[in-house]
Amino acid sequence: VQLQASGGGLVQAGGSLRLSCAASGRTFSSYAVGWFRQAPGKEREFVAAISWSGGSTYYADSVKGRFAISRDNAKNTVYLQMNGLEPEDTAVYYCARTSHFTVVAGSYDYWGQGTQVTVSS
Repeated sequence: VQLQASGGGLVQAGGSLRLSCAASGRTFSSYAVGWFRQAPGKEREFVAAISWSGGSTYYADSVKGRFAISRDNAKNTVYLQMNGLEPEDTAVYYCARTSHFTVVAGSYDYWGQGTQVTVSS
């Protein structure tokens, strides 16, 4: 299984980006997927998660109302739409796969390589 995160970049505060997480493997639709981020000097933190069907989503309080996670199982891809970006959102964003719908990073078994998001003030 391989996960490929993309879509990061440099954006001004208030702007938007859409991250994509493309997965290999026919069983991708059987797993929940989460997005995490890690800023310089900080621990990796949970951002959002989506269940295998897309019917359930969960967000960190810091991004609730600004970010939206979705998935297209026909394309083996999960998206993270990020609106109203703030400098505090600057981090490397990672997607990961889990058998459990959870915010706990340790429960995720496959991780993408990360994509850099930089928000300027």
